[in-house]
Amino acid sequence: METKVTHNPASLPALVLAYLGDAVYELYVRKFLIAQGYTRVNELHKQAVKFVNAETQANVLHAISDALSEEESAVVRRGRNAKSGSAPKNISMTHYRHGTGFETLIGYLYLSDREDRIDDIFDTACNVVTSKGEGDDNEGKTY
Repeated sequence: METKVTHNPASLPALVLAYLGDAVYELYVRKFLIAQGYTRVNELHKQAVKFVNAETQANVLHAISDALSEEESAVVRRGRNAKSGSAPKNISMTHYRHGTGFETLIGYLYLSDREDRIDDIFDTACNVVTSKGEGDDNEGKTY
């Protein structure tokens, strides 16, 4: 079964890229947390939420904004301006739109075989979460 996307990532709708980017980013988060020693599923979920919520994604996007290429900035804008058809619950529209822009960028980079760039962005995400004082919780880890 062939699973390689043959479309040019730039030609895909922004929300399709965001859909994929959400899954790719979640996989990065889960691999990271398991590597950190988290082994209890409920604690894995609790820690993952710190990374995948729209506010954190917006903060990561802000932290990398000066380092984005013109191409990456254009992808983020497409995602940020995409109309999803649903209103966010429990978060501001600004955070929601920036989170969607972030996920769009991750999806675009993944389909462009730029996992090295995703690695760099994920390093920033780890720094953002840790700087909020939420990344040093050892509960749920086994050593």
